[in-house]
Amino acid sequence: MLLAEGASAVVVACNTATAAAISTLRSEYQVPFVGMEPAVKPAATGTRSGVVGVLATAGTLKAPKYLNIKGQYADAVRIAERVGKGFVELVESLELDGPHAESVVRSSLQPLLDEGADIVVLGCTHYPFLLPLMQRIAPEGVKFIDPAPAVARRLMEVLQGSGIPLTDPDPGVELRSSGSGTTLKKLFTLI
Repeated sequence: MLLAEGASAVVVACNTATAAAISTLRSEYQVPFVGMEPAVKPAATGTRSGVVGVLATAGTLKAPKYLNIKGQYADAVRIAERVGKGFVELVESLELDGPHAESVVRSSLQPLLDEGADIVVLGCTHYPFLLPLMQRIAPEGVKFIDPAPAVARRLMEVLQGSGIPLTDPDPGVELRSSGSGTTLKKLFTLI
């Protein structure tokens, strides 16, 4: 559908989907695909404690792509992992704060903090919507890495490197979702 409507490039804005499908997409279609991956490299180079926390989905944590990246840094730092259990459901129900949301987030985040993580990688595109809550839970000095800005920079590099013209400085935004359009619009206003 996106290609039929003239997309010049596609961002697979999901770590799990990237892990599962990016190679196939790149081999089957003639447009550039940019994927997501947990930002283990910048976390590993930036940690002071030597412990990096990764919050992600179970699918991402089991994916060969993630395991390969993790393996590259496992000798230099300790990587503690947790599934953000219930995080996606909180975001999709727009429950981004309050006692229940705090309890859900704390149950996955606190074990990483207890293991000494001073940098926590957000390995799911839903998780940044819970960042203000995570920052309140974590002690001062703990950093969180959202890989989305790096993906946006990579998209610009790919477009420029592919000779795809960036003619409209403000191309606008068209929101599409396989889920609730109302939820998507509300979340978009938070960006």
